Amino acid sequence: MITVGFIGAGNMGYAIMRGVATSGLCDSSNGDKAIKLSAFDVNTQQTERLKKYGVTACASEKDIMESCKYVFLAVKPQMFEEVLKTLSPYATKDTVFVSIAAGITDKYISDMTVENAKVVLVMPNTPLLLGEGASALSRNEEVTDEEFDVVLSIFSACGTAKVISKDKMKEIIAINGSSPAFTYLFAKCFMEYACSVGIDENVAKELFAKTLIGSAKMITDSGYSIDELITMVSSKGGTTIAGLNELYNGGFEQSISDCCKACTKRAYELSK
Repeated sequence: MITVGFIGAGNMGYAIMRGVATSGLCDSSNGDKAIKLSAFDVNTQQTERLKKYGVTACASEKDIMESCKYVFLAVKPQMFEEVLKTLSPYATKDTVFVSIAAGITDKYISDMTVENAKVVLVMPNTPLLLGEGASALSRNEEVTDEEFDVVLSIFSACGTAKVISKDKMKEIIAINGSSPAFTYLFAKCFMEYACSVGIDENVAKELFAKTLIGSAKMITDSGYSIDELITMVSSKGGTTIAGLNELYNGGFEQSISDCCKACTKRAYELSK
């Protein structure tokens, strides 16, 4: 059996555990490959809501460390120092730490726990709550292929999981970690326009959201490049061209670039 424990059972931790529990990865029919989930949170209500998914609520961080090989650090970055100090006495060379916090490095976790600690770094995003997450993963040299495959399977159960170079974990935040917020702001502008011209907000929301979903599928599944997809919608002299010209003239592309750079800069500032 594969023992997986979570320190922190807030929205992201909850989403991951629910995704794993409902994916079949915990089924006893998997034999030694079956995942057993445990969780600790100072707010016991967070772990109580997970019991219906078969997650064992633990009384302390010590219980997680002593019963689980894979330890997910699902707490906010500002809590890491305190949490890692608590975990340190129970960490071993076999413990695989999985961090989902922005800016936290494998070296920091190793320095705070055990020399040459096994660490997997993950940048997930909030659509994990719906099983539609997009997670970027990297690992340090101590993590074996078999161990990394376990973590990869967990995030694959909650959506899409891709492996990237460890030195790009801060740059990727703008692409999948923070980008849902940027997408929501983009959507909000269209909703506000719809209301300003007398279109029912719920109707506009359904149509625009479906357009986002369909457009995303075109990017991943159509075989066309993004430039080709833009051209396909843009009839010469038509409405789309008129709108695109306003975006170009307004510096839309530069604003997105500046947004990503600011996101990455902050990630480096927060880095430990």
